[in-house]
Amino acid sequence: MRIESKYRAVFCSAEPGGAGFFWGHAEGVQIANSTANRQTRKVFNERDANMEGNIALQFEFRTALKLRLRWKGFARSIFARPTMSISDDFTQAEFAAKHISSQSSIKPTIAIVLGSGLGGFADEMTEAVRIPYNDIPHFARSTAVGHAGQLVMGNIGECPVVVMQGRVHLYEGYSVRSVVFPMRVFSRMGVRAAILTNAAGGINPEYGQGRLVAISDHINLQGQNPLVGQEDPNLGLRFIDMSEAYSRDYRKMAVEAGRRLNIPVGEGVYAAMLGPSYETPAEIRFLRTIGADLVGMSTVPEVIAARQMGMKVLAISCVTNMAAGTTDAPINHEEVLEIGKKISGQFKALLREVVPLIARDVAHD
Repeated sequence: MRIESKYRAVFCSAEPGGAGFFWGHAEGVQIANSTANRQTRKVFNERDANMEGNIALQFEFRTALKLRLRWKGFARSIFARPTMSISDDFTQAEFAAKHISSQSSIKPTIAIVLGSGLGGFADEMTEAVRIPYNDIPHFARSTAVGHAGQLVMGNIGECPVVVMQGRVHLYEGYSVRSVVFPMRVFSRMGVRAAILTNAAGGINPEYGQGRLVAISDHINLQGQNPLVGQEDPNLGLRFIDMSEAYSRDYRKMAVEAGRRLNIPVGEGVYAAMLGPSYETPAEIRFLRTIGADLVGMSTVPEVIAARQMGMKVLAISCVTNMAAGTTDAPINHEEVLEIGKKISGQFKALLREVVPLIARDVAHD
């Protein structure tokens, strides 16, 4: 028996009145020189109809799937939360600033960033409103031990301030733009001055463990700068003067306030390293040679961004450990946090004295 078809699909028939192999197609079976009866033709017509229906169903399913996938991709491009790009920095900072400002009637003019083990100062604030970083649009999450990861708005005495209990670092895997994003936000909130604090290793032997040091200058060895990339005039100039990155007037305020409180406050140069591993003795010898008194893994990107946006900066390091090679003692993060807690009383007293002085300076600018 011979059957001509278009699809060349092979079927085997076992129905009465017909035997052997048949070739079928979707439009019916053309039988030539066969002994097949009408019953056989009917069976194959039904089978071919089912095949045609299955083909149509598969076509409809695939078409619907393609349309669904295309819609999902389109919807994702429209509704998905965007990742930060250079051109987005100003817009996203503006959006985050409005969100934060909506949570409190406080209108801060000073921002304070609290480093490792120093977050307890935020407990000194009155009328405090606490906002986890996770609840602030586009804010990165702090993952470092000793950093609470929340924003606090309130008053220090009569001075309205916004305080970061913990920061994010480059060594956590964040981009430099994410690290400085809070500074962008504070600028959009009307902040005019920033007080940045950190835990640092002491290179200069005059600055022993537990000493407070006002940073007079820095050496950026992190290999990154937040101003790199497309220029956005909304954020400030690209080529900014850094000859007085750390306000001379504010440093004088801190030193004199420490003298009144009987708290020795030194001045020194801060070297910023990428981390998170502590420095080797050879690296410390190199840093000492090029003029560093302190070493740490933060602060410098924030200072650069703050200065770009016209904020005046005071930065204070708490020497929580002596740098590698200056003593025989190994360095560990637990000790850093412990020393920070031990000197928290002096640290809080100094900030309470300095904040009103800076607030008056900002008010007169």
